[in-house]
Amino acid sequence: MQIIRCRLTNSQGITKGCEKAPVKVLEALKNIRSNEQGKIIEFDKLNLEEIHVDLDNIKEADHLIYENSKEIFEKNQKAFFIGGDHSISYSICKAFNEIEKNPLLIVFDAHADCRNSKGHDGWLKNLVEAGFLGNKIILISTRNFLPEDIKYLKDNNIVWINMDVLDEDIDGVCHMIMERARQASGFYLSIDMDCLDPAFAPGVVYSESGGLSSRDLIYFLKRLKLLDNFRGADIVEINPDMDINGITVKLGSKLLAEMI
Repeated sequence: MQIIRCRLTNSQGITKGCEKAPVKVLEALKNIRSNEQGKIIEFDKLNLEEIHVDLDNIKEADHLIYENSKEIFEKNQKAFFIGGDHSISYSICKAFNEIEKNPLLIVFDAHADCRNSKGHDGWLKNLVEAGFLGNKIILISTRNFLPEDIKYLKDNNIVWINMDVLDEDIDGVCHMIMERARQASGFYLSIDMDCLDPAFAPGVVYSESGGLSSRDLIYFLKRLKLLDNFRGADIVEINPDMDINGITVKLGSKLLAEMI
């Protein structure tokens, strides 16, 4: 298992500040003695790495993240990436798609990220265009769409589960997702912290009211990590400059502690 820092931000300054999150999250992880099952977190024994990128050379950064991610997935059963903004997930998941014969991508995000953009708000569309099949993608807690987002999701058979469905039967939704995950050769989670209600994660760039609670998200992660084909996750879009009392940074470290 590896934990990888990846500081890339690729949104013309909109997500500036997210590059500070990897260091802050790992600093907070040092103060977490165990996860909720009582497993001790021995920070000094964790395999920590960083994909060193030039924030002013996005093309090179994308290539480095892709090549490094491919090697990491080949050598490790599980890998956890800390961003950075959501643009890092394009290169990571592109590599994951090449390594896994039958991959599944589960995305927790308030937004569909299907815009015509090379940045964080278009990474999912770019991933599909690069060959990741839409019917192998599930979006959870997405709740602010553009009309073109909905069209793109429907045209590419991308499943999205909105908050109304989650409110009605979170247990049933989680069971359904776990069944889908079991059918994959391996599955990967991409966690944009704005999937959460701002009450639980104020330190994000684009907060959207009415999201998941921290307990809801932890519930999903604790169940999904039990599956043998869980290959890892990324945690993105934490902006320490916009945080309040380190709430979002600390939650990011807790999510990581519950998965590793």
